[in-house]
Amino acid sequence: MTVTQDVERATDAELKALAEQAGRDLEDASALEILQWAVTTFGPKFCVTSSMEDAVVAHLASRVQPGVDVVFLDTGYHFEETIGTRDAVEAVMDVHVITLTPRQTVAEQDAEYGPRLHDRDPDLCCALRKVKPLQEGLTGYAAWATGLRRDESPTRANTPVVGWDEKRRKVKVSPIARWTQDDVDAYVAEYGVLTNPLLMDGYASVGCAPCTRRVEAGEDARAGRWAGRAKTECGLHG
Repeated sequence: MTVTQDVERATDAELKALAEQAGRDLEDASALEILQWAVTTFGPKFCVTSSMEDAVVAHLASRVQPGVDVVFLDTGYHFEETIGTRDAVEAVMDVHVITLTPRQTVAEQDAEYGPRLHDRDPDLCCALRKVKPLQEGLTGYAAWATGLRRDESPTRANTPVVGWDEKRRKVKVSPIARWTQDDVDAYVAEYGVLTNPLLMDGYASVGCAPCTRRVEAGEDARAGRWAGRAKTECGLHG
């Protein structure tokens, strides 16, 4: 099945079956081969999402499809370094950066829900500033790529290279799911890929500033996200 063979008119059941078969077929494929499958299958109905922690997946996708759409969520709470990374990616890479924003500014959200919602109800804050904007922003796509890796945390250990996103009813592609941090570092070094400067300042995973801290030696990469809480994911991936 390709985009010219009615992917746009495929049922959810057909897309789910396609994704699950591709996940099995491409388990041992390279990241570029996985992305080539996605671009061939979905054409302009495929995009990459990026938190701008690094631009590895965006760079990989641009090698397969120059000018590929790269979707970034500007929550209003990002570090300046994250916004700077987004601007640099847009300036120097052959990609089309699309910035999504929540329906409310931080000030408008504070007025309705009270200040520092991220401290009192981080799940609601993530839903308003991440999950809903992405849901709306992906409306025009049939498939999206993420930078999820199995080694990042126990919650991501079973991430398929291609799977079905039940929540959004879309195909979800994770081309570097099998990579390790060493693989990422080697790719960044080989291709000079842009990375968030915070990664050199003690941050192993970069999210919104109020909910992200530096990690200590021996902690997993996502220990600095929502530290002190049971929360481990923002809701975009589960």
